[in-house]
Amino acid sequence: MGDREVPLSIPLPCCRSPAGRGLVREAAARYRPRRPERTSFYRLLERHFEDYTRVHSERFEPRHGPLRRVVRRAVEQFLDCGRHESGFARLRCAGCAAEHLIAFSCQTRNLCPSCQAKRAALFAEHFVEVVRRPVPHRHVVLAIPKVLRRLFERDRRLLSLLSQAAWQALRACLQEAVGRRDALPGAVASIQTFGSFGNWNPHIHMLVTDGLIERGGRFLPAQRLEGGRLEEAFRIRLLRALRRAERLSEAFLDTLLSWEHSGFSVYVGAAVEANESATTERLARYLTRAPVALGKVHPQADGRIKLLTPPDPATGRDHKHFDALDWIQAITTQIPDARQHMVRYYGAYANRARRLYRASEDSVADPVGAGEDAGPSDAEAEWKRMRRRAWARLIARIYEVDPLVCPRCGEELRIVALITDPRVIDRILAHREARGICSPFQSRAPPAA
Repeated sequence: MGDREVPLSIPLPCCRSPAGRGLVREAAARYRPRRPERTSFYRLLERHFEDYTRVHSERFEPRHGPLRRVVRRAVEQFLDCGRHESGFARLRCAGCAAEHLIAFSCQTRNLCPSCQAKRAALFAEHFVEVVRRPVPHRHVVLAIPKVLRRLFERDRRLLSLLSQAAWQALRACLQEAVGRRDALPGAVASIQTFGSFGNWNPHIHMLVTDGLIERGGRFLPAQRLEGGRLEEAFRIRLLRALRRAERLSEAFLDTLLSWEHSGFSVYVGAAVEANESATTERLARYLTRAPVALGKVHPQADGRIKLLTPPDPATGRDHKHFDALDWIQAITTQIPDARQHMVRYYGAYANRARRLYRASEDSVADPVGAGEDAGPSDAEAEWKRMRRRAWARLIARIYEVDPLVCPRCGEELRIVALITDPRVIDRILAHREARGICSPFQSRAPPAA
């Protein structure tokens, strides 16, 4: 495998995790720093975001609501992501003493493709290694009709109702299929707000056990999970929840319930067996993927944006064109509100109940809290801290390349300093430019012995 251009940047603050040391000398490729400013995605936001904010109140607010503060903050962080001018870590090779710089990352949600890929890998690994019971699982998707979608964009707090209605319907259907009310399925739900055409389309992706789990850990497989029954249960629960929240009138509720074709849809995937960890991890990444892949965005000569899409079933069309400002509106709409959880655990996988639904032989390895009223234990908190620090290991898992391997000699790189002072940053970058070190990751020669 030759050299590969892959994205990486370090979250601030950051330190080297012992968990990644075993990968240092096993890299299949040499890391090269990403250049976010060279991508079409970055240039579009850099050139047009200020124009977008100026016209938002007149052009977009009547339909989509006022510009949220989290949007400007996330875009500003993204424009600093992977840029050495915004701060970096200094790394030194343990073998040849060469020094390198790696930029910090923005860690935004549903905006930066690189950071979201690492976030998805972290979630998938946590689900497979910590949360998941060794039982079959299914991938379930629950979607709502177009007539209700804008309601969730105007008031994003309603996304909680969407997730809860999906869980309640799924729990009821599995309990009915097994014939037990005193056991629970384990489920993780991801709230996604984007469709394949760059549109606002809130829906729920779930990974759920293919049956119920009793307290103590015994698994009760379900004979079936009927999509039609689940769709009807989801529709009734969501509409009634919206009515209780005073987001639907009684007359409109009756109208929606009377539709022959409700507009709701449910997909129930094939069972993934307990030993198919790689398939489960791939599905978990899909649940938390970025809204748009960089390779699908193509600026056109006339200034429009061409987005590659799945073929339209009616027309066969495989792309969609956007005005630059419409494109920014579509992308920034997908940024979740601050402190809004987009991934939620339910039933036997809920944080407070997880230990109670473990088998006795799994109790020792279970890092979750000691009782029903207890939150995550110190052991799980430490696991999370370790995983968040192990950014290099995540990059090696995603791109098959370790960023902490020296490109000169292949030895281990160690972080020796985190540089955040703008004056120091300018001095270091100016010095490297004067020395003819054009690439920020290009190593300087070690001092003479």
